Amino acid sequence: MNKISISKESGRLDKILNEKLELSRSQIQRLISEGNITLNGKSTKANVKPKEGDLIEVSEVERPPLKAEPEDIPLDIVYEDDDVLVVNKPAGMVVHPASGHFHGTLVNALMYHTNLAENDNAFRPGIVHRIDKDTSGLLMVAKSELALQSLSDQLKKKETLRKYYALVSGRITEDEGTIDAPLDRDPKNRLKRAVIAGGKSAVTHFFVEKRYDNFTFISCKLETGRTHQIRVHLKYIGHPVVGDPLYGSKETIKMHNGQLLHAGVLGFIHPRTKEFLSFSSPLPAYFEEILNTLE
Repeated sequence: MNKISISKESGRLDKILNEKLELSRSQIQRLISEGNITLNGKSTKANVKPKEGDLIEVSEVERPPLKAEPEDIPLDIVYEDDDVLVVNKPAGMVVHPASGHFHGTLVNALMYHTNLAENDNAFRPGIVHRIDKDTSGLLMVAKSELALQSLSDQLKKKETLRKYYALVSGRITEDEGTIDAPLDRDPKNRLKRAVIAGGKSAVTHFFVEKRYDNFTFISCKLETGRTHQIRVHLKYIGHPVVGDPLYGSKETIKMHNGQLLHAGVLGFIHPRTKEFLSFSSPLPAYFEEILNTLE
């Protein structure tokens, strides 16, 4: 715990800490928003101007490495060649290092297993798309520059196949539907996304697979791949993903502590052979068990 007593210092809190700590203003602002910096024992804001005698406390935080580092972590690899790799990510694993998750990510594990294509971000080698930490399922990964460019282009041109399975709250009466609603950062909560006029275009197609008393098992196909897209869209139509910590309803299933969303089908054109490859991943055992119980 770093303790800083204000004496002759003046100006904004983030400016004072920027001068005293080896942290950028944006890093300091993030620490404040996460509650890791307090003023006189209370949460505070970056633009507050401390007075003489005030006490700033900064919790010890993990300093980020300069780039992602290889770590020996087991992987469920579905397909691999010299250009591409398809991996089945478990729920609870972060895709790449970021604030609060510098180790134990999918990228750390992949770097230990193989060489990945370098991109503009040293923490995301080989990564062309992501799925949320608590979502399980399939990701395509680029091992060569050819693959990185090709897979990225396919995503932009909407040429990839991505199919998800979700258990949602409530009974959806329509057999299928399309949610076309623009998304952007939620102005009330920087960690969330929301449907906002003028936001980025986002389109999700959904299909009812099975109805239960108070829940519906559906599949979803993405046209776009915005952050939290499926989760926000399903909440928007009144049927949030069961167990979703950010967008879910109070109605949960006690058998599993986590969101029931799985990336079950992934398809793309191979960068070198031009063959269309398609892969599928069965629902995790806990997901199947819950569906069997609902029967």
